[in-house]
Amino acid sequence: MNIMNDIGHRGWPLPSKYWIMQQTWRNLLFLHWPIPLNTLRPYIPSSLQIDTFNGSAWLGVIAFVLEGIFPRGLSSISLTPKFPEINVRTYVTCDGKPGIYFLSIDVENWASLKIAKRWFHLPYNSAQISFRKEEQSFHFHSSRKGHFNTPISFKGKYVPVSEVYYPREGTLDHWLTERYCLYSSNNGANIYCGEIHHLPWPLQKAEIQIVENTLFSPFHFELSQVNPIAHFSTGVDSLVWNIKKKKI
Repeated sequence: MNIMNDIGHRGWPLPSKYWIMQQTWRNLLFLHWPIPLNTLRPYIPSSLQIDTFNGSAWLGVIAFVLEGIFPRGLSSISLTPKFPEINVRTYVTCDGKPGIYFLSIDVENWASLKIAKRWFHLPYNSAQISFRKEEQSFHFHSSRKGHFNTPISFKGKYVPVSEVYYPREGTLDHWLTERYCLYSSNNGANIYCGEIHHLPWPLQKAEIQIVENTLFSPFHFELSQVNPIAHFSTGVDSLVWNIKKKKI
């Protein structure tokens, strides 16, 4: 597979075991806010170190369409139809390896909710989500199912406004996007690591119009007065390895 032949951009070698699935991620919006480390710390397991750039932690909202989940050996058969997803994430390290830590993942896909949530120990939530493209603009609306004091939703529009570029190592754009593992936890008792691999992210600057964003309300983060950094990507094909329990 061509993806496996291009590994020079990774910070560490590919896992020795076989990958278990391929995923296709398309039309991504990356939004990022700086956030004080002490504000974020209560929501991150103590055995993980919060990663920082120039002394600041960062909180991300990533909206995209997952166009296929293909198990190894069945590259033409997706386990699910395509579906949109929106997640809230931040950046951590464990044993010196940088990765992603998810605070919430909203989907309406049954397989993700019932299987991936338990298998990968990730914070999936059931939501009603719509995604559409109108000319060069992408419209995304997510509303989490359930009864909350404040409805947990995101509604906005985004459009790419620059040429495609690949961020240089050492820049904030590179630091926010080029990560090749995720960490998860089952209520803080254990830490798990899932390795991923894909080609470098093709990024574009993006203009955004956020109509509503209450994704941070469960954590009491107040970032409404902070303008996020916005990027767009047409997407990548990724390889995913089985999750492993970390020895902490």
